[in-house]
Amino acid sequence: MPGETEVPDQWWLAFQDPELNLLIDSALQSNLPLKIAWYQFREAGALVDITASAKVPDVFLQLQSGISRPEPDFVGGENTQLSLRASYEADLWGRIRYGVHAEEYRFKASYYDYKTAAVTLTGEITLAWLRLKATNIQLQLLDEQLETNNQVLALIRNRFASGQVRGVDILRQQQLIESTRQQQIALELQRELLQNQLSVLLGKPPGVVLEAAAALPDLPPLPYTGVPLQLVNRRPDVQSSFYRLQSADREVAAAISNKYPRLNLSLNAALRSNNLIGLFESQAISLGTSLLAPLFYGGRLDAQVDQAEAIRQQLLNDYGQTVLMAFQEIENALIQETKQRQRIEVIAEQVELAEKTFGQLRIEYLNGSIAYLDVLVTLNQQQQLRRDLIDAELDLLEIRVALYRSLAGGFETEREGLLEENTGEE
Repeated sequence: MPGETEVPDQWWLAFQDPELNLLIDSALQSNLPLKIAWYQFREAGALVDITASAKVPDVFLQLQSGISRPEPDFVGGENTQLSLRASYEADLWGRIRYGVHAEEYRFKASYYDYKTAAVTLTGEITLAWLRLKATNIQLQLLDEQLETNNQVLALIRNRFASGQVRGVDILRQQQLIESTRQQQIALELQRELLQNQLSVLLGKPPGVVLEAAAALPDLPPLPYTGVPLQLVNRRPDVQSSFYRLQSADREVAAAISNKYPRLNLSLNAALRSNNLIGLFESQAISLGTSLLAPLFYGGRLDAQVDQAEAIRQQLLNDYGQTVLMAFQEIENALIQETKQRQRIEVIAEQVELAEKTFGQLRIEYLNGSIAYLDVLVTLNQQQQLRRDLIDAELDLLEIRVALYRSLAGGFETEREGLLEENTGEE
């Protein structure tokens, strides 16, 4: 069952549901966990700048002053000093460079974490919205079934009054009515819970009533899956895992470089005097270098290399597992959709047969040919099958959502667009 439709980046548009589109647009702006993921991404960007600052000298200006009493005891020393100091580590072995690269890769991974969170959010919104619509359909169906069951109960009472049926038939029909009401209460609870879930996903307090039409959208055409590896590589969670692996690889290089000697350069230019008035009458400049070579650290540096390599191996296997899980999600969704379509066809056929059977048995019951129990069993089965059909259609849509999410390559949110505009202005 190959598909021919390209999966849009904003995959939920395939359902052609304007209300769903508005909900997702609102959630992408207001959802709190998504905002957290965004600021984690911004934090990662700041860490890149912090780490990269080690590539340029540190320069600072210092003014210090002191008072000594009694003055005769203070001879030959300066107690006021204005100094300009600079220090710089020459990155001979790439320790700083590898550290910067590691943070840059973590920054990219954090960006794809944000995109993954956005894709996850759109999936949760879509599922909750579809379930809310299906719940409203079920409640509408239960209202119809309650009306039917009450009509049957009235018919039985009339026949009971004329002595044609037993009183137990009335009790059995009343039991079916109460069972239907019980399901109605459970669905009303489910509707309120789904509304609360959607409210929180939209960044709003629970209790906001969201009206959803009692109709499920048509299933969109099956999307084109193409070459699985190409589809998997565009997924943001796979991209995030890949860049974390690259970051860990640079951390190993940085840990190895940390075992080699470091060359530090320093410059100190100072004005010194016993008082502020004579501060600019004397100057002193010093230039120094130092070579720091690690000799004995109790095995700490070797252990740091081993630790970095172990982390790299963890992330290497995590990346492999992420790719495998992505393949599994795509294949599972395709298989599930095929089987679910077949299941819906079978249930629909059962519904049709149950309705014909109930109609025939009802006629025979009115003619006094059969007992009411046969009618009751068939009526109960027919009503349950109609409810099962709605659940099956919802399951098919949920499977399609899972397929879209497994193929999703991410999409640009409004925050990303604003960030690009501000960066361009700068």
